Amino acid sequence: MSTTTTTVPTTNSTAMADFNRTTSRWGQITMIAGLLISVAGPLYLVFGTGLDIGPAQLWIAFAAVAATFGIIWIVEPLTYYPILGPAAMYQAFMIGNISNKLLPAALIAQTNIGAKPGSKRAELAAVVAICGAAVVHLISLAIFVGLLGSWLISVIPPQVLLVTRLYVLPTVLGAVLVQAIVSMKQPRTTAFALLVSAVVVFVVLPLVPSLAMVSTAIAVLGTILLAWFFRGKSTVAAARPIHLE
Repeated sequence: MSTTTTTVPTTNSTAMADFNRTTSRWGQITMIAGLLISVAGPLYLVFGTGLDIGPAQLWIAFAAVAATFGIIWIVEPLTYYPILGPAAMYQAFMIGNISNKLLPAALIAQTNIGAKPGSKRAELAAVVAICGAAVVHLISLAIFVGLLGSWLISVIPPQVLLVTRLYVLPTVLGAVLVQAIVSMKQPRTTAFALLVSAVVVFVVLPLVPSLAMVSTAIAVLGTILLAWFFRGKSTVAAARPIHLE
């Protein structure tokens, strides 16, 4: 009996270590390959077709994109990592549609099996959920877009298409918000997030419309700061290192 109780945790830890090492190695390789494939076409147009595009123009274009979306490069990984974990992060950023497809799938899977966000069980649930979401997405694309796309557009009334565009995305994001609140069970942080978001939408943006592109970053960073400075005593005690003498 004693051998069994000491061997199983060790075996599980070894398996998770192997899993993390494998996903880290192949995740990096896959992301680099995806990056090279993504930039291969533009690089060919610039250097292989005789287009009159100089290095200065490329850097100006990059600076314009970075000024608009650069903050998202930092905010999105920080926002998604606590829920998805390292392995699912590679999947999510390779597949795309994280907030409206992959994140809801991961949250629902974690809730259904009772996995605490940030745990190893939750990481595995996110990986499996994202695999399922990707398969369903590809099958639905093949059927409803590849085979039936033109026919469906022709028979759906324009009013329905307008309503779909207006309400589908808010509906999905609203469901994700509720699911995240239920899964995380952090009422203090939830209250801060709602308060900061309301201030950004109804106060900051009307006064400074130019901050619209970084409004998400402002809301996320503001929530993090408030949650940190007003954290409970139990959280501080749990985060404090224990010194063994």
